Amino acid sequence: MQQKKTIWFVINPISGVKRKDGIPALIQSELDLSAYDYEIKYTDRKGHGYQIGKEAVESKIDIVCAVGGDGSVHDVGTALIGTDVKLAILPSGSGNGLARHLKIPLDLSKAIQCINQDFSIQMDTVNVNDNPVLGFGGFGLDALVAKRFNQDKRRGFWIYVKHVLKEFFKYHPINFTIDTNGEIKKIPALMCTVANTSEFGNGFIVSPKSDPTDGKLELVILKPFSFWKIPFVVNNFFKGKLQREALSEVISFETATIEMNNSLGHYDGEPTVVPNKVNIEVVPKSLHIIIGK
Repeated sequence: MQQKKTIWFVINPISGVKRKDGIPALIQSELDLSAYDYEIKYTDRKGHGYQIGKEAVESKIDIVCAVGGDGSVHDVGTALIGTDVKLAILPSGSGNGLARHLKIPLDLSKAIQCINQDFSIQMDTVNVNDNPVLGFGGFGLDALVAKRFNQDKRRGFWIYVKHVLKEFFKYHPINFTIDTNGEIKKIPALMCTVANTSEFGNGFIVSPKSDPTDGKLELVILKPFSFWKIPFVVNNFFKGKLQREALSEVISFETATIEMNNSLGHYDGEPTVVPNKVNIEVVPKSLHIIIGK
């Protein structure tokens, strides 16, 4: 008889717009209990998911499932980088960018079926000054919006859009000096985003060609533009056609150095203070993760 695998479900009770009360019963009813033994753990503070992830590695748990949004996935997933423990996702946050890219259903019953099927890949991750990142790291307007969104107790797509518009009208471009593959570029920009996956979430597609298994990253540079272009730029974000705009530029790379007159960044949507110089590199095939088919 085949030995059961062990799963820890790590639930962030306050992420996203959905209540999490019914999730334990859903897990009990939908998970293949002939194949898995499971425990449910709840986070109660920032960084708690990372701690639980590290405990899972020490306990030789087979799978750790983050139940929440991209911040929760970041917390849990970064603890599993470089180990044999698989990350799974039950997307229940506001954006769910990584889950969307990996074709994990937003319907939690269907997402649990992905765990039952246990189809996984080894995805690349990102190292930014020794800080691990799964999907995106950003410097500029996206980081400021991430900070405002995290400070807002309300959640949802339109709350995010509100902060984008509010900050855009008073935002001043940042001067970036970018060294990718030995090529140096100096440019003023609204944002400079490191992309390992395609979208922030909610269909907001930043880098449609990004592939977390290709051993490369994309640097997406958004140049300053007039306010009247906002509808066109936003429309192209949602259609995955931002690169068609002359005001954007995309550079593929494996290692890069960015210097900037800015101290605010974000890693997977989590705002953070950054130095004026950051070193970025791809870490190939460093995370086992269960995906949708």
